[in-house]
Amino acid sequence: MNHPEEYRGQQVVVLGLAKSGVQVAKTLHRHGAIVTVNDRKERQQCPEASELEALGISVVCGGHPEGLIHPEVQLVVKNPGIPYSAPPVAKALELGIEIVTEVEVAYHLCRAPIIGITGSNGKTTTTTWVGKIFEAAGLNPIVAGNIGTPLCEAAEHAEPHNWMVVELSSFQLKGTQEFSPKISCLLNIAETHLDYHGTLEDYISSKAKLFACQSESDTAVINWDDPVCRQLVPYIKARLMPFSMTEELQSEGVFVQPSFIPDVEDGLKRTLVYRNALGQLHTIVEVDEIALPGRFNLENALAAIAVSLAAGAAPEALAEPLRSFRGVEHRLEYVDVKEGVTYYNNSKATNSKATTMALGAISAPIVLIAGGLDRGSDYMELLPVFKDRVKAVVAIGETKEKIGHVATLAGLTDIKLVDTRDNAAESLRSAIIEAARLAKAGDVVLLSPACASWDMFASYEERGRIFKEVVHTL
Repeated sequence: MNHPEEYRGQQVVVLGLAKSGVQVAKTLHRHGAIVTVNDRKERQQCPEASELEALGISVVCGGHPEGLIHPEVQLVVKNPGIPYSAPPVAKALELGIEIVTEVEVAYHLCRAPIIGITGSNGKTTTTTWVGKIFEAAGLNPIVAGNIGTPLCEAAEHAEPHNWMVVELSSFQLKGTQEFSPKISCLLNIAETHLDYHGTLEDYISSKAKLFACQSESDTAVINWDDPVCRQLVPYIKARLMPFSMTEELQSEGVFVQPSFIPDVEDGLKRTLVYRNALGQLHTIVEVDEIALPGRFNLENALAAIAVSLAAGAAPEALAEPLRSFRGVEHRLEYVDVKEGVTYYNNSKATNSKATTMALGAISAPIVLIAGGLDRGSDYMELLPVFKDRVKAVVAIGETKEKIGHVATLAGLTDIKLVDTRDNAAESLRSAIIEAARLAKAGDVVLLSPACASWDMFASYEERGRIFKEVVHTL
């Protein structure tokens, strides 16, 4: 389908009544499509249904009825989280109907150039940071996607002088066909979301769709230190703008000078620099001036610099927003100090790599609260950092035994498994109280679960908010 010229009079099914589903349904309806929205939740759990019906959009709740997907349907727009094995999606595949996510629809509607930012970790921080830098540089950003405003809503209001700065998940990218951002950014790749993708190869190929339709006039920003990112370079047609913490790049790119030696703390003063296409070096900012802790946030800063320079920002305009940015809620977020113990909320850490990076960013002894939805990982990736950084572990959720087992292998003796069969909020409160008991002045209590939240909470945001509320009442 040629979006949006062919929407008028065409039958479109939107699967999922989440925020993005509601918005894409409205957008398609405004462009003349005959829209049916379907959600398996019961009608009383779908408060948005009445609003859509008042516009003349058909809404079907309570399951996926027979006949929902039929040969006359030209397009299916699915919520990114709905698996391709779901009956209506499988039926659409069987009938050869085009299946996309909201990203594809928004791309065809958007008049502004798009910046697509993805990665296993750091997407929200980097996307937010790019938005702040663009504001400071006068580049008129609209920050949208996973980070807040549905992409279709933002795309309809974007003008050519704007930059659409978009956080993208692998789920969203898997459902694209012609999506082509002016600037793409791949932060890193870790083994995650395999319950959805099935294999690591499918996860990587979904992320790689960020570059698939780019041309030589576009830019691809990639993490030169990530081996999987570098393996994708031969398939990228766009101009490359790499960033690195461990290598002084000889072609155009952004890097740390002098480079970091992995796992070595040498106390050297370091600077973030940009080498332009002519080989000239531009100093951006001193590493010590960046407010966000941790080397992984330096990677996010390097990525944000590369994206900003690719969009035309002047190197001298970047330093202040790099110094002033204090981070995003639930991403290694400072909460409070109680009886000399500092509390951090890193609820967004939904995989082992994210927790490893957070632990590596903190030099004080750590009492870690971890655990959550069991997606099949053994969490052995945490073993080295448990040995080096953690003094005690409080484990919660479906994975508490697995987390506890890794802690035991690491030689920790202060390990507490919290029973989470009852009220989730009270279970987390019990975990925090136990962590506070194990900590002493000078220590850090860190919520960094290494797991998704859905076994206990509706979202990682809910988990993080409850953590903060409890800490403030200690």
